[in-house]
Amino acid sequence: MSADETAKPKRRPNAWRNWSGGVTETSTLVAGPTSETAVKALVIGASGSGLKIKSVGSGHSFNDIATTEGLRLHFDDYRGLVSVNPDTNVATFRAGTKLHELPKLLGPYDLALANQGDIDAQTIAGAISTGTHGTGLGFSGLAEMVKSLRMVLADGSIVYCDERTHPDLFEFARLGLGALGVVLEVGIQCVPAFRVAASEDAMPMDEVVESFIERARSNDHVEFFWFPHADTALVKTNRRLAPGEEPDESFAPQTALAKFVDEEVVQNWAHQLVASLGSVVPGVVPKINQFSASLMGRRHYVDDSHGVFVSQRRVRFNEMEYAVPLEDGPEVVREIQQLIDANDWNVSFPIEVRCAGADEVPLSTAYQRESMYISVHQYVREPHLEFFGAVEEVLQAAGGRPHWGKLHTLRADELRELYPRFDDFVALRNDVDPNRVFANQYLTRTLGE
Repeated sequence: MSADETAKPKRRPNAWRNWSGGVTETSTLVAGPTSETAVKALVIGASGSGLKIKSVGSGHSFNDIATTEGLRLHFDDYRGLVSVNPDTNVATFRAGTKLHELPKLLGPYDLALANQGDIDAQTIAGAISTGTHGTGLGFSGLAEMVKSLRMVLADGSIVYCDERTHPDLFEFARLGLGALGVVLEVGIQCVPAFRVAASEDAMPMDEVVESFIERARSNDHVEFFWFPHADTALVKTNRRLAPGEEPDESFAPQTALAKFVDEEVVQNWAHQLVASLGSVVPGVVPKINQFSASLMGRRHYVDDSHGVFVSQRRVRFNEMEYAVPLEDGPEVVREIQQLIDANDWNVSFPIEVRCAGADEVPLSTAYQRESMYISVHQYVREPHLEFFGAVEEVLQAAGGRPHWGKLHTLRADELRELYPRFDDFVALRNDVDPNRVFANQYLTRTLGE
């Protein structure tokens, strides 16, 4: 099929829906380009017709950042590894490449991502554009790992940018919210492949909160999950192994059976049953959570980095996450605990707490400050607005910055106060997209008209 043929948009056969099912799209046209020439033609044609344009990845954003009433672009057929620089270990991928595809693509080069979150269904372009991150004070989110971008701008021009070529565009487009152009390729800094010694332990919640910052400073990767109404939390501590290093005998390689039992039976099948029951009989949630917490035991194992960092998430939920200053984080967690108890809410999903080092990506939630990430979730069949709204007030009072791809209510005037270079981003957007070709309702709310 020629580039001209792939550039022809088609009327969508079905409405698009995000992963959680909470957001649907009303786009007029849909196209799946397979070349940069096709993307260029689509942008020029759509903008010339007055249609707004939006790229969509895997739909793992919980808000409407990827929706449009105009032309929706997907990159399901524009994936794969473009190149690897053996001197710098920078690997360049096409925009539609899924994070779960990276280990196989990087395997022949003995490379891996330095860090990543626990979901790997996102496209690489979508992940960097919304601020996807993992945990660990010595590490940043994916956006700061980006070393180059290839993009199509609103006028149809194809631009390569890095720290030396179009540096202003590069600085902001690493986490650009889809507001600056269509990302075609992402060059990302990789590291030599490594293994991780993973520990999972159930600990008293009060102790976990009190010691979290100390643990975060003394370990490579730390996070914890707390089921509301329970006295214990599951603490995950991961240590990166040096090349050739073998952990002590308490750490065994993770078998396929053990991984299946933990991820599919316990984390997904059982959690689906619990969440479904809680949505029908909310009063049983506290008892179920206490029982679930009691089942959390001690597990030590060794696996490749992606095998440790990533978990399968098949039970669908809604999520809100904010990054608060690290040192204030424990007190914020305590306030949320008190809030849940005071309102007698039945919350079936765990609260997740992670951390990240300060970075220099202007719209990163960790921009110039060490951060604690606090995530709250609710099963898709359970109401979440009251719970999320009250928790959001606590997070906002602490100077929290909302994850760009998760639920939040902040608008441009409020976000401007949280990001020192917010107006610089808006000014660049005015330069590269003065007619707001890539605008949608989400961007209008968060960046202004």
